[in-house]
Amino acid sequence: MIFDAHIHTDFSSDSKMLLTDAMMRAKECGIGLITTEHMDLLYPKHDQLIFDVDDYFATYNQYRSNHLLLGIELGMRTECVTENYAIVKKDRFDYVLGSIHMVEGIDIYYDFFYENRTKAQTYASYFETMAKCVKEYKFIDALGHIDYIARYAKYEDTEIYYHEFQDFIDEVLKKTIANDIVLELNTRRLGERSVVNALTPIYKRYYELGGRLVIIGSDAHTQQAIGSNFAIAKEFLEQCQLQLIYFKNRSPEYMVEK
Repeated sequence: MIFDAHIHTDFSSDSKMLLTDAMMRAKECGIGLITTEHMDLLYPKHDQLIFDVDDYFATYNQYRSNHLLLGIELGMRTECVTENYAIVKKDRFDYVLGSIHMVEGIDIYYDFFYENRTKAQTYASYFETMAKCVKEYKFIDALGHIDYIARYAKYEDTEIYYHEFQDFIDEVLKKTIANDIVLELNTRRLGERSVVNALTPIYKRYYELGGRLVIIGSDAHTQQAIGSNFAIAKEFLEQCQLQLIYFKNRSPEYMVEK
């Protein structure tokens, strides 16, 4: 089965999607789901992007099955590695996704992060932060949306081009591979050909450096977004010679389309 391994239900403070609605949509699409609720410790807005882990399992365990697995998306910061490890060390999660949402203590979603910074400066800081975190977060299963900053950056062209940031991207990919961390292909932006063209050299470089496994996720916060651009993603990964997997009980499973 193909899994959408990156979705947010109403346990994430930025989503109102009900799990039952997500499950209904996944059944329509013929795919499985892994919930990945936001846990961004030290987030500057109180009670935002964190959730009660015990309540999460108490509420969702009844739905857990071969088609519905329970994960978490950790917002990686070097200031709280120990605290994040404590959250996942009990091995209750099927899957742990690590992502960069904060750089220099600022959520890169917000416009003011980009003020008085060139694109080169901003993206260098983003990738340097990512590389440092991947080195420290050896306990995650996958690195989420390497192109996240391109969603929100305030430049005329926000795309990430491998040739412009080669050294930074290589450092991230090398550390990812060295720590047996899988690279996520986030499908949210794949509907645009320019995005596919920009990401292709990055994922081909991942393969050249020894990476072989990839997990896909829509980053859905709504029912309609579940499974978005999966056909494009599968074609993309075939061209990059990469193998689709998902995680169950923190172990990789090969995706088999039925």
